[in-house]
Amino acid sequence: MTKRLTKEQKREKAVKDLINQMFIIAGHEVTYDDVLGVEDWFKKYTMAVEQGEEFKKWGKKYLMKELRMYAKMAEREMEWFMVQWGLTYSNWEDYHKLNENKNSNN
Repeated sequence: MTKRLTKEQKREKAVKDLINQMFIIAGHEVTYDDVLGVEDWFKKYTMAVEQGEEFKKWGKKYLMKELRMYAKMAEREMEWFMVQWGLTYSNWEDYHKLNENKNSNN
């Protein structure tokens, strides 16, 4: 019989799972264990804005299921996650120029 995880252990597992999934979505063959103890590791890898949006959607669903968070709380948690550990966006300027052009054409 397996022991149930404490709330703290569930949160630690969630951080690990989120970081691993972020690397998968961003297309990097790196895991949480690879970057553990590496200073500023999140600055060394990039992802496209679109990949970031996909990751936030995935993370929201994950947090709702695994940590039983309400949708709004899971969204907020993902925003904090991205601020703390999110990878740098490789196409931030291009993405915003494209959106500005779309908005100015409407």
